[in-house]
Amino acid sequence: MAIPESQLQTWSHQGAVSTARASHESIRTALSKRIWPIGVSYEVYLQGSYKNDTNTRADSDVDLVVQLNSTFHSNLSEAAKQAYGFQPVSYQWTHFRADVLNTMNGYYGAPRVHSGGRSIKVETPHLPVDVVVCAQYREYPTYPLSADHYIEGITFQDQRSWQWLTNYPKAHYDNGISKNAATAGQYKPTVRMFKNARSRLVERHALTQDVAPSYFLECLLYNAPSGLFSASLQQTYYSIVKWLLENNRNAFFCQNGQLSLFGSSSTQWNTASAESLLAALATLWDNWS
Repeated sequence: MAIPESQLQTWSHQGAVSTARASHESIRTALSKRIWPIGVSYEVYLQGSYKNDTNTRADSDVDLVVQLNSTFHSNLSEAAKQAYGFQPVSYQWTHFRADVLNTMNGYYGAPRVHSGGRSIKVETPHLPVDVVVCAQYREYPTYPLSADHYIEGITFQDQRSWQWLTNYPKAHYDNGISKNAATAGQYKPTVRMFKNARSRLVERHALTQDVAPSYFLECLLYNAPSGLFSASLQQTYYSIVKWLLENNRNAFFCQNGQLSLFGSSSTQWNTASAESLLAALATLWDNWS
């Protein structure tokens, strides 16, 4: 028995956003209280489900980027940096992260601030916030047209593995807007629908919590052809799961368009987990009760 349209409609609804905005503003206010060194510039912005309008009622933690812009990392060679006139600066990402952490401790109180490997977890008066402290990253093409021609990303060092990680949240957001437009506004409701279907599978112990993180699930759906997203959520669910099961997924990219979705790095998904998710989604459809 197929999942009823009414259930899929319920799953497609967006969760509340006002508390996420309040949490964002709380962190922004805390950072504004600090007297920063002359020349240091940064920006604060949402990423993840609340930024991309794919949050569901079950979402709680807010993902926030605090990005240092007065210095940047890039894929340029040392010779190219010199050719463009880029000079080293004394205030680096390590200083910035330490200053952000000290600011959070002073503003919220150390017991409400927890420094993790990839983020600083802050218990604001509204929602918990995962603060990713990063530096701007610039991905230049092989033959740069100019010093201003690049894809902007973020980079930071994992405090446990000491590995530098790079991602592209702004490109992820922009591509999601384009995908939503290409699907007549059906992409983001579809992401929320599948996130809730995933949560149902976890509740029923058909999947473990770590098999399909929301980011990877969203990226998986981004690769589905836009023509499969329709006003009928039943048709959308069935068509997308069928297409994903029948087609080669190894060449899929993340929604940011810069990174491969599947691979062996800590920022990539594995194909076995994707197969488990798709098999469980198909079974949920076939055996709905």
